[in-house]
Amino acid sequence: MGDNVDDDSLYKIKEGDYVVLKRGDVFKAVQIQTKKKVIFEKQWFFLDNAVGQLYSTTFELASGGILQPRKPKDPESSTDTKGAGTDNRNIQDDGKSQKLTRDDIETLKEQGLKGQEIIQQLIDNSSTFKDKTEYAQDKYIKKKKKKYENIVTILKPSCRILAMMYHGREPGKICHLRYDTLAQMLTLANIHANSKVLVFETCAGLVLGSVMERMGGFGSVIQMYPGGGPVRAGVESFGFPAHFHDTLHEFPICHLNALIAGTLDTTAKDPSADLKESDMAAEVKTEAEVKTEAEVKTEAEVKTEAEVKTEAEVKTEAEQKGSPEEQSMETNSGANGSLVPKKEEEEEKRREAKAQEKKVKQEEKRKKLAAAASLLEGRNADGLVIASRFNPCPVLMALLKFLSPSRPFVVYSQYKECLIECYTKLKEQGGTVNLKLTDYWLRHYQVLPNRTHPVLLMSGGGGYLLSGTTVAAERSKPAALRRDEEPAPKRQKVTETEG
Repeated sequence: MGDNVDDDSLYKIKEGDYVVLKRGDVFKAVQIQTKKKVIFEKQWFFLDNAVGQLYSTTFELASGGILQPRKPKDPESSTDTKGAGTDNRNIQDDGKSQKLTRDDIETLKEQGLKGQEIIQQLIDNSSTFKDKTEYAQDKYIKKKKKKYENIVTILKPSCRILAMMYHGREPGKICHLRYDTLAQMLTLANIHANSKVLVFETCAGLVLGSVMERMGGFGSVIQMYPGGGPVRAGVESFGFPAHFHDTLHEFPICHLNALIAGTLDTTAKDPSADLKESDMAAEVKTEAEVKTEAEVKTEAEVKTEAEVKTEAEVKTEAEQKGSPEEQSMETNSGANGSLVPKKEEEEEKRREAKAQEKKVKQEEKRKKLAAAASLLEGRNADGLVIASRFNPCPVLMALLKFLSPSRPFVVYSQYKECLIECYTKLKEQGGTVNLKLTDYWLRHYQVLPNRTHPVLLMSGGGGYLLSGTTVAAERSKPAALRRDEEPAPKRQKVTETEG
């Protein structure tokens, strides 16, 4: 029984989980947080009531942004069509067939009518609806449901759902990678549990998250990243548990040549950090010099004040005391003088805290670099996946050295020219077999009774894939060495004949 309860909890929405909101063909990834307003498709609501419900539950939006689980439909309460016409040739779209105005619809919403009831009112007040054909009536109802039914479905994040979300909302962020092409990449790279995979991608972490999801938290993933740090926005949307992140390692692509040459020193500190520390020390020195100058000035001022005092002893006591306003000004200046060292102490503490945080971060970064370098030094990776907006040819040639023989690799690009260059170089260099450069094509179909046909709008292209398998190629020796190893040909004896 306890196992069943644990299994059920995996399929229930909990606070802090990452989920995907779906309405029609539109998706959005959010995190479940109580009392936080979420804006989706020009509507705002709260996700508090979603906690404890099962994934893939459809909710209706009530007044005040409250989500309520949608009740199952009754066959009797379905939209009443009241018959259908034979054809649409006599129907004129003049805008006068609907009796309800926009203000009337708004008043119906204010009265608390739900989407299904508003659609029924529109059907009843339409003068041409009963003359339309059955297909045209279904199309009209579907269009009105999309506009007036305030429903949201909460889904569990997955590779396919997030790929569809990114491709529909921001395809440029994932290099226009389509979800069917991503599925082919995972298959061609033979991603499975307990394997070591190299990933180089600039697709907002979508490809990296898909590889981690396919591996199931077993094995190791090494992310090769350009720039100052890895981008993992898409990985966060998957909502992986903590042990998944333990299998993830990172290595900067700029240190790859040093690792290949064997000159990478993971124990040394970052030279940029040393420069920063020297700059901070110089700043502290300049502050100390400023302080000493200020102290000298204050001593000189004290001396001059003492000389003035001796001259002022001749004056009367009233003149020496001065007015109460002057005395108050002196006390204020003394108080301000005492506040100055406190501020300086606070600033010094802040600087020390920042310096300590930087040291901790640098140490963590160094440890991560050393761990990733130790994994790469074995040169026994089980797969390579590249999906980048950069030219993949130099990256592919460098990373192939870290693959074991008879291991697959796959390269994605939005353009075929750079993959043709990779194909040509691999053919010239050798060490790979089964090279294939493929283009993927996808088309959706509408499947309805007597209305099955391809959807008119479709994706133009899903990019190109270059795939292959590494082999242990025997290194051919240079021609000069081969000539030296070959035995010298025997000279033929020439018999001398007397003339």
